[in-house]
Amino acid sequence: MDNISSSNVQTPNTPEKEKSAFSITSILKKLGPGLITGASDDDPSGIATYSQVGAQFGLSILWTSLFSYPLMVTIQEISARIGRVSGRGIAGNIRHHYSLFLSFLVVGLMVIANVINIGADIAAMGSSLKLLIGGPALLYSVLFSVFSVYLQVFVPYRTYVNYLKWLTLVLLSYIITAFMINLPWPQAFLSTIKPSIIFKPEYLTSITAILGTTISPYLFFWQSSQEVEELKINPEEIPVKKAPEQAGYQIKRIKVDTYIGMAFSNLIAFFIMLVAATTLHTHGMMDINTAAEAAEALRPFGGKLTFLLFSLGIVGTGLLSIPVLAGSAAYAVGEAFHWKIGLNRKPNKAMNFYGIITAATFLGLALDFSPINPIKALYWAAIINGIAAVPIMIIMMLMSSNKKVMGEFTISRSLKIMGWISTIVMLLAALGLIIS
Repeated sequence: MDNISSSNVQTPNTPEKEKSAFSITSILKKLGPGLITGASDDDPSGIATYSQVGAQFGLSILWTSLFSYPLMVTIQEISARIGRVSGRGIAGNIRHHYSLFLSFLVVGLMVIANVINIGADIAAMGSSLKLLIGGPALLYSVLFSVFSVYLQVFVPYRTYVNYLKWLTLVLLSYIITAFMINLPWPQAFLSTIKPSIIFKPEYLTSITAILGTTISPYLFFWQSSQEVEELKINPEEIPVKKAPEQAGYQIKRIKVDTYIGMAFSNLIAFFIMLVAATTLHTHGMMDINTAAEAAEALRPFGGKLTFLLFSLGIVGTGLLSIPVLAGSAAYAVGEAFHWKIGLNRKPNKAMNFYGIITAATFLGLALDFSPINPIKALYWAAIINGIAAVPIMIIMMLMSSNKKVMGEFTISRSLKIMGWISTIVMLLAALGLIIS
């Protein structure tokens, strides 16, 4: 791919196509890496976090969904641009342009956090299915793990990505759930646009937890790597820095994809917090540790259908997030070791890559059979993610402004300013999490 000259490639972006590229139908077709990344952010562990803070602090926490949106959009757009412009993922660029040791360090931290996250998500899925139909939660966890690995290894990439895109619709269950209960919309609106910060350690820790859940390193690696994957399966497209004529269309597409994907993610997070605040917090149920506990606690207040939708949402988001967690680990490790990588490759052509996907998934599953408390493990994963996010974001900001990486398509001043603001916010959040 890197050796193809832009002069030998017929660009798909004619002026006529540019003009019609963003009709409703075209937008839906172009949604991909950004939408899947945003939806996977609302994994069972994220649902547990949003349910917990909503139950604990009520409507006063809703403003965080609006506050985190521009930060999340900025850093995800930068990660996508790095992949599409350079033709390499984040780990590959760190290895190529900076330090091999640094690449191994940040990838190692991310993989550890991902494995713990996978374990917590699988456990939540098993527990949620047990709530719905009874039976052994651990057996369900094993079945979910096997099913997820099978899809990633043996289903063709185009089919698999389409499956992930359609699976994002399961998140609508949380919006439907919200409209099945009596919500105080005026108060919710005011709480969203007018921050009401409570200066207590628990509240500040909750803000840090939300930021850590919303802005996680695995999301950076996944979206960047998926942009590179799209280059591999579309012969007419090559890295933008080698085909400047594709820049206008691709950058607009990334913006649309990322803005919609992250908006979808934060909207779901908002409704989960709102439901928990309106039901659990109002009735004094403030101690929620897992997504399954949140679903069970909702049953008396929202009825069986609300409970059913919330529980099914946990299972569906797990099926979406586990492949992203395991896949982002495989892309990062593969690039760090310079292996053949990609979901578009046959298993026998990228054995190490698929081996990492399999190992990450089953190591996460193994945690559910160990004496390790998944809630405490998830807490440490949040700390690792928070620590890892900051240096990765700093490196991403340096890469996105580096002409050796981006050619003439370094990021604009406004995106650079917002990117550094996002990085500083995450640095403060990481320090706050460690201190708390």
